[in-house]
Amino acid sequence: MKSFNEMKREGNPIIPLVYDQINGWGKDDEFFLEFLKKLNGKELADLGCGTGRLTTHFSQAGYQITAIDPNDEAIEQARIKNGADKITWIVGDSSNLQTSAYDVVIMTANVAQVFLTDESWEQVISDAYRALKPGGHFIFDTRNPLAQVWEQWEKDSTPDVAMHPVTGERLEIWTEYDGFVEDIYTFHESVKNPQTNEVLVSQKMQLKFRPREAIYDSLKNFSQIRVYGDWVFQEATSETKSFIFHVLK
Repeated sequence: MKSFNEMKREGNPIIPLVYDQINGWGKDDEFFLEFLKKLNGKELADLGCGTGRLTTHFSQAGYQITAIDPNDEAIEQARIKNGADKITWIVGDSSNLQTSAYDVVIMTANVAQVFLTDESWEQVISDAYRALKPGGHFIFDTRNPLAQVWEQWEKDSTPDVAMHPVTGERLEIWTEYDGFVEDIYTFHESVKNPQTNEVLVSQKMQLKFRPREAIYDSLKNFSQIRVYGDWVFQEATSETKSFIFHVLK
């Protein structure tokens, strides 16, 4: 089975150098914060926390947080954010979750899609179940394959723009799309300095687009399953672009 760390070696799901700059605050962030305010809990595990862009806001909402990600560079960036000293940061994967320790285990930013095999996905589900207290909440989002969002991605041939955090130089983030092999979508992101044409970082990215029914089946050990759609507290439909799963132990 593939852990977070194994997937890191294959190609990081994010590029920490520019991640925060090209992922601005949005409806999904507001949704997760509002969601957590509705739940009665104190201990939260943020699995696949990345650079901690959203994690620090969870901390401000009053949660005691363990944040886990396999990307050591991302964790380094997370540690220097405001409020980061209140959070326990771990370079690791779902196996680092403590048993029966958390009221909430959460995965945001479509982290659920980086698990490319059924074995790796089932391991994360098992670890989340093990880590939750009785009655605990497992929350994660994922894209609906029926929405075919990759068609919109492929129409955009312009680069994203960021600033180098040290030198202040303009950077461009270019994406090339390989497309699907079965239900795994592959693309490549490169961060370039347009003045010198130097490629600073190049990463292969892969995402698994699981149907809603397959995700349901993988959650069979949980007591309740609810699926919201598109960042509102309403039941998802087949037209939904983003699913937000909320399951109870």
